[in-house]
Amino acid sequence: MSDRVRPDLALTTESRSRSRVGRALLALAVMSVSIWTMLAIWHQVEPPFTWPSLAAAAAAALAILVVGRRRRLSPWLLLVLEVFIIAVWWSSITPSNDRNWAADVAHGVTGEISGSQVTLRNVRNFEWRSAEDFMPRWETRRYDLNEIGQVDLISSVWANPAIAHTLISFGFSDGRHLVFSAEIRREEHESFSEIGGFFREFELVMIAAEENDIVRLRTNIRKDEVSLFPLEVTPEQARALFLSYLGKANELAAEPRFYHTITTNCTTVIFQLAQLLEPRIPTDWRILFSGYLPDYLHDLGVIRTDRPLQELKREAVISDIARQTSSLADYSQTIRSRQIGVHR
Repeated sequence: MSDRVRPDLALTTESRSRSRVGRALLALAVMSVSIWTMLAIWHQVEPPFTWPSLAAAAAAALAILVVGRRRRLSPWLLLVLEVFIIAVWWSSITPSNDRNWAADVAHGVTGEISGSQVTLRNVRNFEWRSAEDFMPRWETRRYDLNEIGQVDLISSVWANPAIAHTLISFGFSDGRHLVFSAEIRREEHESFSEIGGFFREFELVMIAAEENDIVRLRTNIRKDEVSLFPLEVTPEQARALFLSYLGKANELAAEPRFYHTITTNCTTVIFQLAQLLEPRIPTDWRILFSGYLPDYLHDLGVIRTDRPLQELKREAVISDIARQTSSLADYSQTIRSRQIGVHR
């Protein structure tokens, strides 16, 4: 027999090989679209329509794969059609400020400016007895921008040390402290989900609150590890940062936005606002891994650099000392009792 491979046999083998590669690529594409679609359905479609919608998505994926076993072009056209339908549905999901919100995010702060005087509405001042038992209070407050004496970064870690919720606290010469926090806006029946944050499950809200509300909730009620870092900023920078938070708050009240676990969260909002003050601030992986944000700020010189960072981080932890006081009136003074003389 001749050692040469018959041309028709070689073509058949090559055709089969291409067919297997095509089916594998189709299966991978269908699987990717289906996983994304099912996660989106899980986080967006309310019962009793959740499971029927998931079943429909699974059936569509199976139908495309079955067609792919028989034809080459039709399954790809079906997949494109499916993606188009999903895109139309996804684009119809829009953010809103009008939902049945959880009590602690029922209102976002808004404000008006007259010269150096700022009037804030819906400043949160809850009295927390437990995570479920609290006295809600939303108040109107007035502040003088010229009286901002200090700015602090507050970092709250609850599970993974690489991930923290970050807040900014402004201290005034009359002893008051006001905290701004960009938070997920949950509905009454919802709980936080990192995965849900990828799928438009939550809106973004700007909360302004007393420290004995929003910080004490984390130190005394949730038992998070909370740290307080005084920031090295000028009075002009402090006022500009305060106004940038207020501007973001008014913007969200007028035009709601979705929270996103990576691109629009508490830390990325801080970075975006800081870039308004200094456009040359470099991006860094620690903006995403917010538990390391103090390290990033230390490198930038925003946190004092005259002492080792690890020493500053140990001294910054306020959780234990915060739990030693039950006085709401003395809370802000208590959590700073180890940092006397830190601010310049």
